[in-house]
Amino acid sequence: MNQAKKWIMKSEKDTVQFGIALSSQLKKGSIVALIGDLGTGKTALTKAIAEGLGIKEMITSPTFSIVHEYYDGRLPLYHFDVYRIGEIEEMYEIGYEEYFYGEGVCVVEWADMIQELLPEESITITISYGESENERIYYVENYDLEPEEE
Repeated sequence: MNQAKKWIMKSEKDTVQFGIALSSQLKKGSIVALIGDLGTGKTALTKAIAEGLGIKEMITSPTFSIVHEYYDGRLPLYHFDVYRIGEIEEMYEIGYEEYFYGEGVCVVEWADMIQELLPEESITITISYGESENERIYYVENYDLEPEEE
């Protein structure tokens, strides 16, 4: 993995802009691995990525179903929430490889729980709380755009 680049999101608007910009770079087989504590905005970022892909459906966290599929955008979006995965074998049971190496884009919340399954070129975004209530810090690996200087 390359050096992580630090991005500061001062508001939900910044998150939306980042997600839309990121989505414009995604192609068939892209994987975005999201890591962060509960409430840091993993699903909010996923919604922004979906918006950038042109997906009009409501994006909800697939906590209990593990994966939701959306097909009405520029590329299919496979939204994973692997928080409830007990054993890595469960990913094989749901056929994760067909998603990861398929025709769409995968966004994986709680990606650190399945780290060994993620391709090395996955875009990894580690999200942490910032200094204010709405601020988030993104540490982004394998993504070419540079953060704006503060």
